[in-house]
Amino acid sequence: MKNTHIFKAVFALAILIGLSSCQDRENILVENSSAPIVMDLSSEHLFLDKNFPDNPALNVNWSQATYSVPVEVGYKIEASGTKDFAKKVVLGTVAQSIRTSTFTVKQINAATKTLGLSPDVEGTMYVRVISSLGVGQMTSMSNATSVKVTPYKTSPIYLYQDLFLIGAATAGGWDNLATNNNLLPLLKTSDPTKYTFTGYFKADGFKIIKVKGSWTDQFGLGAGAGTLSTDGGSGNLSAPTAGYYKLTVDILALTYTFVPVTVPATTYTSISIIGTVNGNFNNDTELVQSTFDPHMWQIMGVDLNDGEFKFRANNAWDTNWGGSTEFFGTATQGGANIPLSSAWKYDVYFNDATGSYTIIPVK
Repeated sequence: MKNTHIFKAVFALAILIGLSSCQDRENILVENSSAPIVMDLSSEHLFLDKNFPDNPALNVNWSQATYSVPVEVGYKIEASGTKDFAKKVVLGTVAQSIRTSTFTVKQINAATKTLGLSPDVEGTMYVRVISSLGVGQMTSMSNATSVKVTPYKTSPIYLYQDLFLIGAATAGGWDNLATNNNLLPLLKTSDPTKYTFTGYFKADGFKIIKVKGSWTDQFGLGAGAGTLSTDGGSGNLSAPTAGYYKLTVDILALTYTFVPVTVPATTYTSISIIGTVNGNFNNDTELVQSTFDPHMWQIMGVDLNDGEFKFRANNAWDTNWGGSTEFFGTATQGGANIPLSSAWKYDVYFNDATGSYTIIPVK
């Protein structure tokens, strides 16, 4: 059976026959005889179970693409969320004229995510096979076959190291519990060794930890002012008087600065998230104002869609903050929409005095 998508052009392969005279050559014309036809998908409906990512999920079998002379044929298996394959992903490739391929739960789920299928909702994924000679030469295309797939949510790719403030001088106190939502994160920067934090401190001591609930990785006072130590027995950093300070930290050089700053006097009744991460730009997700520092806002374990959003004050557009970077950054008044590439559960922190924001996927 010939498919209407088959490239009809004839591809000429010049093959040197083992003759003693270099002038004696024969041109052999290789022509498509038939396209590979997807004969069978192992399932019509796939419910992908995140608990078994390496289990086989889908087996694709197809008939052989034939050519006018014996040749070695390779195959590429493609998937798409639409029948026209306007956006597609390569599930896999096979060589040596193999005509079957099996894909795991994890592989199919990753494909659905790239194609934009919604997690926990059954959608349609189309599959087709493309044959070729050599590297993409003389390709021919099968018909498309579909399968119903229910994907699961996968955690976002988050390759950043967070740091948190702990101590009597800070909002979280000394309670080093993983559930202590008042342990505030420092703001990450484009340099993965450097962090900042601007906020209110009491006249007392504090330290910095990497993981809430653990003292294994911590930073305290080093040999002198301006230096840090990773020794668990190190002393505390300290705020000499209560007030607003900017803390900068370099965890590679083990140095810090801690200087008084002036922050805006304006405070807000509410700060919220608005955008397609809520479904549309008509719904606000309210953040909770800190009782320790009125400029600090947060919401823990909130479900957000992939999309974009802004922070805004008092549920109005008069005062809104936006930025261009995912997961952390410094938003500006009227700035761009903040991107979020994965639907997931997040901890969100926002500082209305500086515009800094931190968005951490919940593990």
